[in-house]
Amino acid sequence: MNKILITGGAGFLGSNLCRKLIQDENNSIICLDNNCTSTLDNIKELFQNPRFKFIKHNVINPIKLDENINEIYNLACPASPVLYQGKNAIFTTMTCVYGARNMLELAKEHGAKILQASTSEVYGEPFVHPQNESYRGNVNPIGVRACYDEGKRCAESLFFDYNRIYETRTRVVRIFNTYGPYMSCDDGRVVPNFIIQALKNDDITIYGNGLQTRSFCYVDDLIDGLISMMRNSENFIGPLNLGNPFEINILDFAKLIIELTNSNSKIVHLPMPKDDPTQRKPDISLAKEKLNWSPKINIQDGLRNTINYFSNFIKGSKL
Repeated sequence: MNKILITGGAGFLGSNLCRKLIQDENNSIICLDNNCTSTLDNIKELFQNPRFKFIKHNVINPIKLDENINEIYNLACPASPVLYQGKNAIFTTMTCVYGARNMLELAKEHGAKILQASTSEVYGEPFVHPQNESYRGNVNPIGVRACYDEGKRCAESLFFDYNRIYETRTRVVRIFNTYGPYMSCDDGRVVPNFIIQALKNDDITIYGNGLQTRSFCYVDDLIDGLISMMRNSENFIGPLNLGNPFEINILDFAKLIIELTNSNSKIVHLPMPKDDPTQRKPDISLAKEKLNWSPKINIQDGLRNTINYFSNFIKGSKL
């Protein structure tokens, strides 16, 4: 039996990863989460599976596990600017750094392979477009987003040092904007914001003029990329970009969601948040070369699936 630990396993990416990996009867999953930005509702159907186990734990603190672990996916960290800034900023940095260190120690102890979910935010406000893995980024180390950006950069450093010093089998992926079912409706990111507003016929709020661009990857594609990176037979550590290179500006993205939801929403503009990148697009040449991976789901189909998820969520909630 392949024992897999997934930190942040009840979150958006983590819950989707749990569902995908549990489909293989050779896998046994330990989902570890402190539920500070996630909910057990995301994984409630998995509790009936004898190969699934949940542990409530904060990765800032070390953990000992009696059962032998073969693989660790380290996904634990608030990922929405609304959740990782402000009063949670110090907690976010500690989660990135202490969490990475504690999971690396666990991987070293168990001889496990470990994957770090890093982020495109390590590129900051890029001077290179699209961004490839050799670009070192342009990050404000003392800005309001630094807790996340620099926290993830430090985690990457730890992963490479553990590989060099202890020969820990590490993998590092840089995840670009990802969307899909099981996103939190109130986490402040653009996809749930726009969809919820459109479904309720509320004004759609765009920060700035809306000409800033993003590249949105559907979650199923991203999960396939994570698993492929973990399982690749080459001694390839990364870092590796995972994302969809289809680029769209935020204004056109809002119009597309209005069209797909048949909404009566109007678009309104608010001031741009500090240090918010104006461009974000992955160069995935390396993922194609090393993993033979590229996204398969187009933006329209992915958004329809996501809209359907949030529509059903609204019907069953008090939103």
